[in-house]
Amino acid sequence: MSIFVSEPGRPLGTRLPEVFRGRRVGDVSELTESQPTDPGRGEATDAEFQLAAQSGRHRALEEYGAAAAGERKDQRPYLPVSSICSPALYSIPATATVAEAITMMDEHGANHLVVTADTNVAGLVAQQWLLAWLHEHQTNAMSQTLTHIELPAFLTASPETDAHQLARLMLAHQLNAALVVDTQGEPVGVVTSTDYLRLYASVGGQQGSV
Repeated sequence: MSIFVSEPGRPLGTRLPEVFRGRRVGDVSELTESQPTDPGRGEATDAEFQLAAQSGRHRALEEYGAAAAGERKDQRPYLPVSSICSPALYSIPATATVAEAITMMDEHGANHLVVTADTNVAGLVAQQWLLAWLHEHQTNAMSQTLTHIELPAFLTASPETDAHQLARLMLAHQLNAALVVDTQGEPVGVVTSTDYLRLYASVGGQQGSV
């Protein structure tokens, strides 16, 4: 149930943490922004869930679901990201242009796109970030391909990651989204600050009705 942060970089190959290929992973503080990392490394935290993530994760989730059925989501000591993330994912190849990326977002009403390079996850970009990049690079910016752009840092987490812990890391790294990936490194969802707002808004609505 680790949380990883990949440093900014061009979408060449995979930018997912090397932990998916058995490489060493360093620690990151949840209270401060991450320090620059080596291109061949990712950073991990949430260490208390490492063992559970490797063995019996599905059984643990089932037991958790049964035990927490009567609790409000926001007050549960452990809330898996899978319970609040959106499974709707849209991807675009790194060879696509900025214009094509923005068009895809508009067509699907998406705020985030997974950038791929030869079927590998190479980045996660937000519409707000793309528009800011366009404003900064106005000349021929729309025709620029994503391959030649340094994409922003992005967080990745597993479905079993504690959503409370992920929220703290998103705040610490000043990122409003995280990519949810399975044990094979395949993207299965995205969790955004909007998902957290929706969670607490729904809780507030229930309290108001009572």
